[in-house]
Amino acid sequence: MSPARTETVMTVLCGPDGVRPRGLERVAERAELRYVDAAGLTDGLAGARALFLWDFFSTAVADTWPAAAELDWIHVAAAGVDSLLFDGLVRSPITVTNARGTFDRPIAEFVLTSILDHLKGVHLTRYQQREQHWRHRETLLAEGRTVLIIGTGPIGRATARLLRAVGFEVRGVGRVAREADPDFGTVGSSATLVDQIGWADHVVAVAPLTPQTWHLLGPDVFAAMKPTAQVINVGRGPLIDQQALLAALTGGRIAAAALDVFATEPLPADHPLWNAPGVVVSPHLSGDVVGWRDTLGRQFADNALRWLDGRPLFNVVDKRRGYVTVS
Repeated sequence: MSPARTETVMTVLCGPDGVRPRGLERVAERAELRYVDAAGLTDGLAGARALFLWDFFSTAVADTWPAAAELDWIHVAAAGVDSLLFDGLVRSPITVTNARGTFDRPIAEFVLTSILDHLKGVHLTRYQQREQHWRHRETLLAEGRTVLIIGTGPIGRATARLLRAVGFEVRGVGRVAREADPDFGTVGSSATLVDQIGWADHVVAVAPLTPQTWHLLGPDVFAAMKPTAQVINVGRGPLIDQQALLAALTGGRIAAAALDVFATEPLPADHPLWNAPGVVVSPHLSGDVVGWRDTLGRQFADNALRWLDGRPLFNVVDKRRGYVTVS
């Protein structure tokens, strides 16, 4: 049944910077929008039927859970929802949706850039230019190199399609092994990752963070990689055991890593990953192209109008698995 139009309250949780999402005018015509920060969330949830987590890394919902008694729906302005899914919410009837589809192409392009930077040594060229050091070298060809993408959702698929178009050989890793996948060809099971990892020149981590994927890339996996392999993490920091990664890099067991996400963000200034051999650090920006915030606002508005009309929502998350399971 559609909620009452004139009494519907939707709460928008903004971040500490106070920036509000744009593009919600259509929603404001039909519902009361309350903009709050984490400190005001308890009061902001009183009587609210929907919550827009614009501050998508916030854990404030768990802290204010008793105030959420009337919530029917939470929309998260991110693809990953691991920061939100505490036990009480998972067991509740509240529907959770996410920003699936917004970051697919931007992250795919970021992965391609990271691989090409490694193969062509663009960072080294810039360093030599600063030092006015003319030194010829040879670079590596992308065509025919192998990429294992851990995570077969929309971002992984967009990445696979883009890399295949450039000439890379691509395989996937997901929950269930299968053949003849339209984007990956072969998909291996994450349970046997250690047996598959030695095939890859480049390993891309883009899986959602769940209990099953926590530290999926650990000591055994790094030990089985090619010594020339590059690791790229654009999923969530804890997909990788950072201590095991550091040991593999400093011990020369793998060649390089491009890391956009970390177990603790921002990455502490004294963290050894900043200066580890072969590492490129970026501040969680792989999906953030110009206009991404406006896209997220429009996506919520589209879903909110569906909700107000009593129509099915898109991007509904399977709360027990931690991601959207159907397109």
